[in-house]
Amino acid sequence: MTQTPDAALVPIDRLIEIMACLRDPASGCPWDLEQDFKSIAAYTVEEAYEVADAIERGQYDELKDELGDLLLQVVFHARMAQEAGLFDFDGVAAAINDKMIRRHPHVFGDAVERDSVAQTVEWEAQKARERAASPKGDGVLADIPLALPAVKRAQKLQARAARVGFDWPNAEQVFDKIDEEIGEVKAAIRLNDPEEIAEEIGDLMFVCTNLGRKLNVNVEAATRSANAKFERRFNYIERRLAAKGRRPDDASLEEMEALWDEAKQIDKASKNRPA
Repeated sequence: MTQTPDAALVPIDRLIEIMACLRDPASGCPWDLEQDFKSIAAYTVEEAYEVADAIERGQYDELKDELGDLLLQVVFHARMAQEAGLFDFDGVAAAINDKMIRRHPHVFGDAVERDSVAQTVEWEAQKARERAASPKGDGVLADIPLALPAVKRAQKLQARAARVGFDWPNAEQVFDKIDEEIGEVKAAIRLNDPEEIAEEIGDLMFVCTNLGRKLNVNVEAATRSANAKFERRFNYIERRLAAKGRRPDDASLEEMEALWDEAKQIDKASKNRPA
């Protein structure tokens, strides 16, 4: 049996030691030993979503645990990298330390004090310099991760292109494009071409995301909020029907729509309620 790492260690050092024990070829955990960067990546993304979920619900006791789970993912990746002779956890921490100092010359350097807008411009300029030195290349869109959620990646692509002038001047022109894309969806439906329909729906979603960006809306967060609202209102329908000993598949669409409207009014009332 492997000895449990000393509880007197600094917590992050103890976590690093725990992971080393789990990955020990002779006495470690079989599941942990089977993992690699690709197999763990999905868990890393999942843990990041669980952090966001705890924040969205205001559950800060849960947030502490979820941040711990996310930190474990960082330690896990760093341990596998150390085993492969690539880098270790200290290297990860050192890299982000250097990046934060490099990207905040107004805090850690001799740059003049700026407002948040000017700081954002300088931040992006520094990132552009870093991209130019990166093996990924210096293209405007070069370092936007493919693994991002589609809506979030769309907004990042659009924002990056806008910084070099590839953008509509105002939101009104985006509305015109939305109308155009809706027309193309309808045309694809008339052709009864599934691939064309899917492509046009994707174009429509992309342009709607661009509208949100033009209006300074975080579309990923707005979509999460819309999902939560739909879930809340549909749960209300289920509860009201259950009180009558029924289920949604026993109810008519008209009845469920009437209950949906009730849930909508409850939402509106809760927003107008004094704090």
